[in-house]
Amino acid sequence: MAGMALNSETSDTRKRASSLINDPKVRGIFYQVLTLALLVLFVWTVTQNTINNLQKANIASGFGFLQGRAGFDIGQSLIAYTSDSTYGRALLVGILNTLQVAVLGIITASIIGFIVGIARLSQNWLIAKLAQVYVEFFRNIPPLLVILFWYKGVIAVLPQARESLNLPFQSYLNNRGLFVPKPIFGDGVWAIAVAFLIGIVATVFVARWAKKRQRLTGKPFHTVWTGLALIIGLPILTFMALGAPITFDFPVAGRFNLTGGSVLGPEFISLYLALSFYTASFIAEIVRSGIKAVPKGQTEAANALGLRSNAITRLIILPQALRIIIPPLTSQYLNLTKNSSLAVACGFADIYAIGGTMLNQTGQAVEIVALFLVIYLSISITTAIFMNWFNAKMALVER
Repeated sequence: MAGMALNSETSDTRKRASSLINDPKVRGIFYQVLTLALLVLFVWTVTQNTINNLQKANIASGFGFLQGRAGFDIGQSLIAYTSDSTYGRALLVGILNTLQVAVLGIITASIIGFIVGIARLSQNWLIAKLAQVYVEFFRNIPPLLVILFWYKGVIAVLPQARESLNLPFQSYLNNRGLFVPKPIFGDGVWAIAVAFLIGIVATVFVARWAKKRQRLTGKPFHTVWTGLALIIGLPILTFMALGAPITFDFPVAGRFNLTGGSVLGPEFISLYLALSFYTASFIAEIVRSGIKAVPKGQTEAANALGLRSNAITRLIILPQALRIIIPPLTSQYLNLTKNSSLAVACGFADIYAIGGTMLNQTGQAVEIVALFLVIYLSISITTAIFMNWFNAKMALVER
């Protein structure tokens, strides 16, 4: 009897063990723990190997080098910088230059892409074909070639400084760049920025009120003009009330050179235009496909109601197409930001170019590459989070 009881207990133990092994939940936890352990082992091995190699090469690790003197100049900077500044400040200049190109490029590429995308669907044969040629031309050549085209084929052949092209607002364009008026901020200028933010907040509340009013009464409200009046009008009124605290230093054309004002160098202009026109070709196709995805019955119903073509596009087609356009549009914004690292081809001082100079001078390869990873990841993740939030706001609310 004792032997039979022992055999029965052994059999029950084997069954429980077998059931645990065959349990998908237990198996999943085991494989995840095993994968995590292997990942930790891999990271630890790489870290130890890196530390050993740095010790053998007598290279000090850490980020203390950021406090050292940079010793090199930067052509274009949004903040004060000299060769006596630290490596940390040089890195900050590179970050700001990268953000400048990315933000302006995203705005310009979006505008051009939406215009070209809508033009591709135009009933006018010439406009549609010109838009198609633009898309096929820029989409099928490398972005580096586009940068070199603008840098060597357009900016470099502009007139010299003494023969600069006169532009509106007392600006000048030549092969040294674009010379524009430089704003000089006086006391109380912060109030203009506050008025601008108040205008944005007020526009949001007006848009919500108008949407609620239209839902209850059916009467529309022109939020666009009201929003423009708030966002633009409030800062202008504040500017006038403070006695114009912003003045401008205009560039002056001399006999051989230009003095005064602010200069956008040929490197920045080439990179900005190249990334904008290149990315716009992809955005145009995204816009075209998003519009084509809207059911044709929507357009037919709008035509039956007697709406004009521009009203149909603005009020019916684009709001529905945006829900399809936004997700792939996010990828193009991220691509433009990452493609800004090609700035080294035209000599623009972005984060990658400045980091490369720092690496050559300090030899801190691991630390600088780690900074590259953190900076580009931070910019990309921030962009993705904002676009995901915007996509959620544009999504249809299901009942």
